[in-house]
Amino acid sequence: MQTLNKVILYCRSGFEKECAAEITDRASALGIYGFARVKAHSAYVIFECYQAQEAEQLVSKIAFTTLIFARQMFVAGDLLDALPSEDRITPIINALDGLVYGAGEVRVEVADTNEGKALAGFCRKFTVPLRQALRQRRLLLKTENRTKPVIHVLFIASDCCYVGYSLGKNNSPFYMGIPRLKFPADAPSRSTLKLEEAFYVFIPYPEWEERLAPGMHAVDLGACPGGWTYQLVKRSMMVSAVDNGAMHPKLMETGQVKHYREDGFKFEPKRLNIYWLVCDMVEKPAKVAELMAKWLINGWCREAIFNLKLPMKKRYEEVKSNLHYLTEALNQRGIHVIIQAKQLYHDREEITVHVQRIWGSQIPQQIK
Repeated sequence: MQTLNKVILYCRSGFEKECAAEITDRASALGIYGFARVKAHSAYVIFECYQAQEAEQLVSKIAFTTLIFARQMFVAGDLLDALPSEDRITPIINALDGLVYGAGEVRVEVADTNEGKALAGFCRKFTVPLRQALRQRRLLLKTENRTKPVIHVLFIASDCCYVGYSLGKNNSPFYMGIPRLKFPADAPSRSTLKLEEAFYVFIPYPEWEERLAPGMHAVDLGACPGGWTYQLVKRSMMVSAVDNGAMHPKLMETGQVKHYREDGFKFEPKRLNIYWLVCDMVEKPAKVAELMAKWLINGWCREAIFNLKLPMKKRYEEVKSNLHYLTEALNQRGIHVIIQAKQLYHDREEITVHVQRIWGSQIPQQIK
């Protein structure tokens, strides 16, 4: 039985430092200390706790949904290396024995890099016999159960891996932490996948019928050519698309889109029943955060999803600064909200933020 003193976090390649800074920050806030092992462009981070039992505390006390740069989080032990090619399963089972029983799922994964992808075929084939062996030892249930722990086996080479588990109610439900979305052939741009992924990540599926309902009114700031508008139109919403550029003709043909050739930072809504505000403008993050605060304080929308483009340096600090500004600006005016932020799989040098306003009895004070 291995000692679990590590927390492994998957992230976007190139954002290992940001992921490490965030988990170190969050751990220290809980009085848990350790150090992050970071390898550039490896697409994962290892946070090693000074006290073994504290790794398991971390994955239970930190809500996974509140981590911005992590795609997945699980507790693990030391690297299993020099696995014999004739029997890799036995060392893995021995490492898990006594640590987890009755897991609901097993995921044999790789890092999201070119080197990792080269191992993907091996992992798919290896999963079947490993699953059977885990069930024989009763480490894994006979049928999948999302509420139970998930066994993770992260191969970094064909003969070495990290083994551990995540909590079923505090992890990403997606393999490798990546939702598998298909690019719609009729979408105006690939950016449409950013908003679709945001819906999956931020809005519980049972609430889609209420919060992504047909007939809702939405505003898309910086809409052209219409990648985000496409997702709203697909859900039968009526959209005000704001951009000085041209919108895709097929979107305009739906009759669900009204195009305003205006500056998104100066545009004010023409109606009072807007539910969704979405925004993916290439602008300084502080300026976008200020604009989103204005919309929410004025009560111009109920929920918002927007991207914050990140600088090349001090990206974690920039994220913290902008989210702090947004939180404080709303709190000072008694505006109650739930804020979530994530670097989505389809994001690049940016993060996606979701804000849901919780309406109270106060009348919002207009700001200009």
